[in-house]
Amino acid sequence: MTRTWRAGHLPGLAPDGVAWRTLRFASRAGAIDVELPVLADAAMQALATAVQAAARETLHRMTVDAIVRVLDRVVARFLDAADPLRRELDELLPIVTGHDAERLRLQTTAYLKAFRAPQLHRFVAEDFANPKLLDGFQPAVKGGAVRAFGPRLLVHSWAGNVAGLPLWSLVSGLLVKAASIGKLPSAEPVFASLFARGLADVDPALGACVGVVWWQGGDAAAAASLYAQADCVLAYGGNAALAEIRAQLPVTTRFLGYGHKVGAALVGRAALDAVKGVETARRLALDLVRHEQQGCYSPHAVYVERGARVDPRGFAQYLAAELANLERRHPAPELALGESAALAAWRQAAEWRAMAHEGAELIGDAAGWSVAFADAAMALAPTAGARCVQVSAVDALDEVPALLAPHAAYLQTVGVATTPEELYRLAEPLGAAGVTRVAPIGGMTQPEAGWHHDGRFNLADLVRMVEIEGAAERAADRFAPYAEEEGA
Repeated sequence: MTRTWRAGHLPGLAPDGVAWRTLRFASRAGAIDVELPVLADAAMQALATAVQAAARETLHRMTVDAIVRVLDRVVARFLDAADPLRRELDELLPIVTGHDAERLRLQTTAYLKAFRAPQLHRFVAEDFANPKLLDGFQPAVKGGAVRAFGPRLLVHSWAGNVAGLPLWSLVSGLLVKAASIGKLPSAEPVFASLFARGLADVDPALGACVGVVWWQGGDAAAAASLYAQADCVLAYGGNAALAEIRAQLPVTTRFLGYGHKVGAALVGRAALDAVKGVETARRLALDLVRHEQQGCYSPHAVYVERGARVDPRGFAQYLAAELANLERRHPAPELALGESAALAAWRQAAEWRAMAHEGAELIGDAAGWSVAFADAAMALAPTAGARCVQVSAVDALDEVPALLAPHAAYLQTVGVATTPEELYRLAEPLGAAGVTRVAPIGGMTQPEAGWHHDGRFNLADLVRMVEIEGAAERAADRFAPYAEEEGA
């Protein structure tokens, strides 16, 4: 009999007053029926009212340091392999995502480390030189005082391509003291549900400030009452989905959208001797396997510099060997019909290119990972995923920014393996081309705490600044008990 598991987090609402939609997930790890909460208009309004009231009573009165301490305790539980919350996460994620359980376990642990207290303090400090701005009015350099206020209600719309993605925006909302309601993705409803429950378990009052719900994507009526109350909507997904959400919002509602991006990697001569070449290929293979190329930071194209002991074709072969090793240790998830068709089409195009152009080659497993090699620079383009990558030879890495620039709207992360001098020299034209994050190969899929997602501020974009002008402060002096009339 298939197990049933209930997703969501509904503070203030009785479960029997909510409709539930069941989705079945099945993979090599097992099968499970997940019940998702579907709220009628009145229930959605009641939830929004409840989380905002809880935020006024609890969240708004907490200092940022106190919020960080609670979040650190929650994350510590998820980092404890013996904790029931972490055991449940490790059990459910492989079933709903289809990804290898051991790979997910390692990936989840590495990801959660970015949300411990020291990292969260850096997260806040990256956006606010004086984090106390979130707790009360602070002296402004120009005179007077200034304070940052978060949204009264922050609505999150999460994509299901990367397990754990909701944690970034949930934590951001809590740090700016916003009541939050998040829409679960149909593809991965587990992580956000369990984290909200973990928060409520560690600190019930703070957990009451967060709601986690679900509605069918594209159902404008289901979200209308929620969007009408939101000060800010933060959404992840494809460009069409983001445009659809934006069109549903009142003109006064702030919208922060994070669309699909394509990553690339640059391998310089300094990383291409017999030892470093293998190590760089191993690190790059890990970036391809983590999140199965579904992340906005995942690599799809690799540019390898000529003139080193290991030539670009040799590096492509190293990379293929590492992908083969990882396939044996951490098998790729089974592909859906549409994904299989996309993979077949991508491989066919690479095979035709290999037949038509001397120096081109396709290495890989016909049903999975593939390395397409070209002895000439190829334009940036997404692959079919499924651990597929295009490797191109270039005479110098300086050629690459011009290849990337036409795709500026879809650029985010570039991984680089080269010398410190070249790193900074390349960062200038890469930034001008549209890249917003330069990372080490092997760390492309593990952003540091406080990174500027798509070149923006995680926290500062959520707040509004309120100023007490210096002139108002001086004018108030005239009405103080100690004031004296001029000339008295």
